[in-house]
Amino acid sequence: MRKALTSRRQFLKTAAATAGLLAGPPFVSTSRAAGKLAIAMNDHFVPGHNDVSRKLIEDWAAANKVEVTIDYLPPAGEKIYLTAAAEFRAGVGHDVFSLANWQVTLYKRRLIPVDDVISEVTKKYGPYDAGAEYLGKHDGRWYGVPLCLSTNSYPMNSRLDLWKKHADIDLQKVFPASLDRDKALVDSWTYDRFLAACRKLHAAGFPFANPIGATNDTGMWLGPLFTSFGAHIVDAKGNITVNSDPVRRVLEFMKELAPVMTPDVYAWDDAGNNRWLLSGKGSGINNPPSVWAVAMKDVPEIGREIWHHDNPRGPAGRFRGGSKMLLGTWDFSKNQSAAKDLLLHLSQKEQVQKLIEAGKGYDIPDIRSLRDHPIWKQIGPPKGTQFNYPIRGDEVFIIPGYPAPQAIAAQIHSKSTYGRLVARVTQGGESTAAAIKWAEGELEGYSRS
Repeated sequence: MRKALTSRRQFLKTAAATAGLLAGPPFVSTSRAAGKLAIAMNDHFVPGHNDVSRKLIEDWAAANKVEVTIDYLPPAGEKIYLTAAAEFRAGVGHDVFSLANWQVTLYKRRLIPVDDVISEVTKKYGPYDAGAEYLGKHDGRWYGVPLCLSTNSYPMNSRLDLWKKHADIDLQKVFPASLDRDKALVDSWTYDRFLAACRKLHAAGFPFANPIGATNDTGMWLGPLFTSFGAHIVDAKGNITVNSDPVRRVLEFMKELAPVMTPDVYAWDDAGNNRWLLSGKGSGINNPPSVWAVAMKDVPEIGREIWHHDNPRGPAGRFRGGSKMLLGTWDFSKNQSAAKDLLLHLSQKEQVQKLIEAGKGYDIPDIRSLRDHPIWKQIGPPKGTQFNYPIRGDEVFIIPGYPAPQAIAAQIHSKSTYGRLVARVTQGGESTAAAIKWAEGELEGYSRS
């Protein structure tokens, strides 16, 4: 449990850099790419995953007469992030680099555009989701190729038995392990209904809870919650919009929800909600399925009741958070054509399916048509618990801070602006007006930095 949680938590951290624009040479896909290629990959926390991705790369290299070296750099100790920052500044290093979330934005001045690769992939499989485009596409050009390696989402993880017994909601019926959903049931899953259910669960002694603090997981559930109310604290043009009626409405909602959560959520780290669900006291959290995997190992009687499913819908829609990995090629690479050819190869369905299997369903493709692997329907018990871990319905995947410009969104998330804003009114006793004024000052600082 600790290794998985640490890897995922560290995975989100990024280093600071500047931004700009540089174009690369045209891409010509060829079976004779030749030359050398150095690759830096994120060290995957699932045992055996690196062996699978290494074989995929080495098989491609052998077929194309390319000499490859592959370094798996761990997020623990921030080695992969520090290495990326060092290579960006020095202008030497690997040809292909795994970049998490906002790193494409931070380093785009030294990344070559990959629109040609993206075009070939989307013509074959359809568009990437909005979250991948938000992170990889800047000023009309793509600088990173989204890949399912370490890309996850944060659905709700709910105890079926507790929700049915105490809130009279059959979540397995509302969100079955099938694309054949009852639209009326799904439409009924709103934040108003969710709040009413949380009050019942709290009264029964089994509260829903998530962290409200300076943590990664705080943004992963509060970011989508704010967005579902249309509460953007910075808009797409960089204007500070936190002083708005939608923000006031979501803060009022949190004044109702926070008291029926466990009071120690303000002190939780990213493992706090996991421990809460595993303790038997919690009825639900937001998290990737790593907590289910730990439950099946340590407390299977709880694991057998966990169901992954969609977030509630708010006035502006239904949203889900998560993190993504993109592969980029530095402009100082001496073999850019081979690098692009490899990115295209790894984006093909055959390779994607093998990576999904290697990650035991943890890694999610950014293209919906590639999410037809049977693994998510087969995993259990309960059978199909992870079917809705990849987005299946009307949820929109977002990165916390969306739709702010990515450099500002990165600070909103890393400095836990959502969590601190909510805590000021739900724990600190500040008025909504005072908390919003504080947030305006914080956000002005992000815009200047």
